[in-house]
Amino acid sequence: MVEIGTQGGSVAQQRAPLSRKRVLDTAVALADEGGVDALSMRRIAQALGVVPMALYKHVAHKNALLDGMIDALVAEIDPPSPDADWKTAVRGRVLSARRMLLRHPWAPGVIEARMKARATPTPAVLAYLDSMIGIFRAGGFPVDLVHHAMHVMGSRLLGFSQELFEDRTDRVPDPDAPSPEEMAARYPHLTELARAVAHDEASVVGSGCDDQYEFEFALDLTLDGLERLLRTA
Repeated sequence: MVEIGTQGGSVAQQRAPLSRKRVLDTAVALADEGGVDALSMRRIAQALGVVPMALYKHVAHKNALLDGMIDALVAEIDPPSPDADWKTAVRGRVLSARRMLLRHPWAPGVIEARMKARATPTPAVLAYLDSMIGIFRAGGFPVDLVHHAMHVMGSRLLGFSQELFEDRTDRVPDPDAPSPEEMAARYPHLTELARAVAHDEASVVGSGCDDQYEFEFALDLTLDGLERLLRTA
């Protein structure tokens, strides 16, 4: 906030007090702008107009910064609707998580890396997972089926998935790779599938490789299967 001084027309810059939330919000914004790999304490400090050492009162080191950023993003996920059935509630939260990750494309890699590096997930992720378990339990799922459900949902609970056929544009061409004709001869079924689902941004939903469609297809398939298991439990 900028205020006009009353003495000599001077202009004084009034900054909001530095806080953990300001540090994390700024870090998220910088990661959105330039990617998480370019993020540094120095850049965050410059954006906030403080010296880098001032940040360490709020985040002890880079990993603590990343963990805090994850928690800030999880806070963007919509809370469950109190009147929804378990299936609608789970689906809604997962798709809200996916929308959050689409706003922050760098986040899946950071979440996956930190989940592997930490002994336990971050507090916000733990609270989110606990909430999801609570939705299943309130829907009548026995504990052992909830355990299976959490495993089969995997990273989809947080809005992303590790796909076998990942569409990448930054792969370096392999000079030793066989020609398309050789590929078709060696791997006819893989070639048939690749040709049938050629990655086309203009593809109609339900055909081609539409990431959102494929995510929801797998999510609904999983939820339908869990619903069937619940009826027979």
